[in-house]
Amino acid sequence: MEGESMEISIKEIAQMLGGKLEGGNKDMKIHRLEKIEEAQAGSIAFLSNLKYEPYLYTTKASAVIVSNDLELEKPVKTVLIRVENPYGAFADLLSAYDQLTQVKKNGIEQPSFQHDSASIPSDIYLGAFSYIGENVVIGEGSLIYPHVTIEAGVEIGKNTIIFSGVKVYKDCKIGSNCIIHSGVVVGSDGFGFAPQEDGSYKKIPQTGNVILEDDVELGANTTIDRATMGSTILRRGVKIDNLVQIAHNVDIGEHTVVAAQAGISGSAKIGKYCQIAGQVGITGHLSIADHTIIGPQSGVPKSITTPGKVWTGTPIMEHRDFLKSSILLRNLPHLAERLREVEKKL
Repeated sequence: MEGESMEISIKEIAQMLGGKLEGGNKDMKIHRLEKIEEAQAGSIAFLSNLKYEPYLYTTKASAVIVSNDLELEKPVKTVLIRVENPYGAFADLLSAYDQLTQVKKNGIEQPSFQHDSASIPSDIYLGAFSYIGENVVIGEGSLIYPHVTIEAGVEIGKNTIIFSGVKVYKDCKIGSNCIIHSGVVVGSDGFGFAPQEDGSYKKIPQTGNVILEDDVELGANTTIDRATMGSTILRRGVKIDNLVQIAHNVDIGEHTVVAAQAGISGSAKIGKYCQIAGQVGITGHLSIADHTIIGPQSGVPKSITTPGKVWTGTPIMEHRDFLKSSILLRNLPHLAERLREVEKKL
């Protein structure tokens, strides 16, 4: 990350992060945040993944945030800021940097449309070509970027950011401090069709809505379907990556994260603090226990009832069993050859 608008001493950064300083010039000014392998003088980096540790001894960064328990293999030229959690500390620093360098937006750009019945506070930002429908309520400090469509009856909390090109269908509710990235669709119809005797399908009206509680973030081009009846709910602190499909009546528990290209079928109930990796497919009408981890490209055809376990594969199995199966699978050609040799002898 580059930018010269930040200027703060290493000592001040350590105080901000509650870290302990070690070595070097603690009064040196920091101007940039950079990756440890690319950092130059005047920048600060962090070391969390130990596979990058060799860069610690060659980096040109003026300071590096490291763990309290990191043991050095040889001397370093940079100032170390020791903290309990280097990744979390650097995230805090990135947040502070973002606030410092962010261009402040305010006011209503034209052309744009706001229905007379909409409740719009004076301190928000509405970008050009945005559409705010009937009886929409928007909280203080929110930012609505250009080409956003907010349909009738939508409620948006305080300090929520909705980036360009987002569509929020009628009657959906979005909490405070949410971030919705470009191309997201919130509240499109769920995939509901009733099979007919002639083989055709009759559309089932989707009369519910979507509720995003506070501190939810949706990645670009993700889609959240409205409920057939009731609500599709993403609870407080849920984080969704790009290109994720969440179907009607899904309920995702607090602080669960879902990576890119995953798909969650209708009426699935996902617990709290779960981690769902990329390209996972979850069947509808099942439940997943709290603190579950599901590995990439896994298929989930049944409920997971025991909390705190790791699952992988299609269909899923416990991760330890999956690793054993993978070893057997790799050995199949060799085992087949041995079997052929035995058959010849018989």
